[in-house]
Amino acid sequence: MTSKQRSYLKGLAMEMDSIFQIGKSSLTPEVTEAVNEALQARELIKITVLKSCLDDIREISRVLAERTRSEVVQVIGRKIVLYKPAKDEQKRKIILP
Repeated sequence: MTSKQRSYLKGLAMEMDSIFQIGKSSLTPEVTEAVNEALQARELIKITVLKSCLDDIREISRVLAERTRSEVVQVIGRKIVLYKPAKDEQKRKIILP
């Protein structure tokens, strides 16, 4: 992903609300599966990591991206933004510059 594409996705994510919260149980298989399903439906999602989660946020984002085969757009504060393009180009909602 180029820096221009990353910047474009960051701009889109600014207006989004978080659709997941990761708490003290951290990354469970259920959370990972739910995030994967959301990525397939939306392509770009924002996740909030609660203060009760003691794990490193950057590590959580890396592991989550690896398990869902997505890309980390940004980690800012306690928010993670992930992007995974749709497999079928005709179904893509986000067209990168």
